[in-house]
Amino acid sequence: MGNDGGIIALKHEVLYQVAKLAFEGKLESDRDTLPEKIIPGMIPHYRCCVYKEREIVRQRIRMAEGKAPGLEDDGNIIQVIEPACADCPISSYVVTDNCQNCLGKACLSACRFGAIHPGEKRSRIDANKCRECGMCATACPYNAIAHLVRPCKNSCPVDALTYDEMGLSVIDEEKCIRCGNCIHSCPFGAISTKSWIVDVIKAIQSDREVYVMIAPAVEGQFGKGITMASWRKAMKELGFTDFVEVGLGGDLTTAAEAPEWYEAYQKGEKRTTSCCPGFVNMILRQYPELKDNMSTALSPMGELSRLIKSMHPDALTVFVGPCVAKKSEIIDQKIPGNADFALTFSELHALMRAKDIELTPMEEDYQRASTYGKRYADVGVADSCVQYIHEMGHDEELSIKRVSGGKECKTALMMLAKGRLQEDFIEGMACPGGCSHGPSAHDTSRKAMKVRDQMIEAADGRTISENLDQYDLSKFSMHREGPLPVPLKKPAE
Repeated sequence: MGNDGGIIALKHEVLYQVAKLAFEGKLESDRDTLPEKIIPGMIPHYRCCVYKEREIVRQRIRMAEGKAPGLEDDGNIIQVIEPACADCPISSYVVTDNCQNCLGKACLSACRFGAIHPGEKRSRIDANKCRECGMCATACPYNAIAHLVRPCKNSCPVDALTYDEMGLSVIDEEKCIRCGNCIHSCPFGAISTKSWIVDVIKAIQSDREVYVMIAPAVEGQFGKGITMASWRKAMKELGFTDFVEVGLGGDLTTAAEAPEWYEAYQKGEKRTTSCCPGFVNMILRQYPELKDNMSTALSPMGELSRLIKSMHPDALTVFVGPCVAKKSEIIDQKIPGNADFALTFSELHALMRAKDIELTPMEEDYQRASTYGKRYADVGVADSCVQYIHEMGHDEELSIKRVSGGKECKTALMMLAKGRLQEDFIEGMACPGGCSHGPSAHDTSRKAMKVRDQMIEAADGRTISENLDQYDLSKFSMHREGPLPVPLKKPAE
């Protein structure tokens, strides 16, 4: 999913080396030698010199340990690695070879800040004076002035990225929804997230029970034969107490959210989903007036974590998936009973690689979710809620707006805020196409999605209510806060 395979490979190598030392208990003693080990010799591979490359590696090591890359930490899980960002072009507007150095100099006349000067062969723009208003580009009769929008800024759905006086990218912590779009859009690998790999390794090596929960998006991304049974075997080999698929958490979220939807429908009120932390952050940070429209149901990660902890009170829970914002859900939303740590697929792979553990094809014998819970990763929350309402014997047809990607989410929320949304409910996913296409997905190809469909179609046809009947749901709350909806029950015969 990255712009450059070499950059991604370097990131994964850093995670692997840190994980290896952490497992061996040598991280404290050997940490300082890692930059030279990863970038040996005196010939640079990616940057101007090996010293800059090693500094970038050093800062990546800090992030792998859950720290900010530099001296300051604003608390955001997403951080800019400044030495890497410094390679990006500073000026947004540049004069191209199309410039005819004409006598009219319409660009000079259009600039109100004195940022454009005539040159010997073409005009030039002073980046220190340019205010990026774009008037010069509009005025040029030869279209010789190009607007270079940095990929990171262009990818941000909430305009949280700006530049400082040195041309380095700056993330506005208050605007940022932690979706992670900017991370893989940066061609210089200058944006990354803090990691909990060291904390998870310490937890595995402790005396506590540690349960790993893998996102429903995983099916299909690692090949047709890699089943939930394959993952359970590998995770136990890695040292986890046990493994549970988060599709079960999807079923739990449905059982909590569907009654809210039905109750709101009866009252003529509108609601939004609450399972995607990027979408939730967009509501809380960009449209706080819509907070009361948001479902109080926990995300599938939170629901499953509470279920596990209701059965194993001293246990730690670790979420794994393609979602960067799940880390924010843990740190920023501070929901009691939620997962203790969250890892991306690449971070988990670093742990597996450090212990020489590989996934092996296995027959599926470990289904813990309905197919509706598994489809949560494919913008399937609304379908699951409607199904559950029907299972409870209610036949109302709800009007639902399904949106994925920052732009679609913003439009739907804006319509809701202005009272112009026609539908009754909004299902929002910050990533285009849903969690299966998240910023840290392993494989989003058509082939992988086809395999995913085949694997889910092969699952048994248990209903959501049948699946949940196996568990005691009275031992924990399935909601964040606020008055609880009336539970849905089947009408009397």
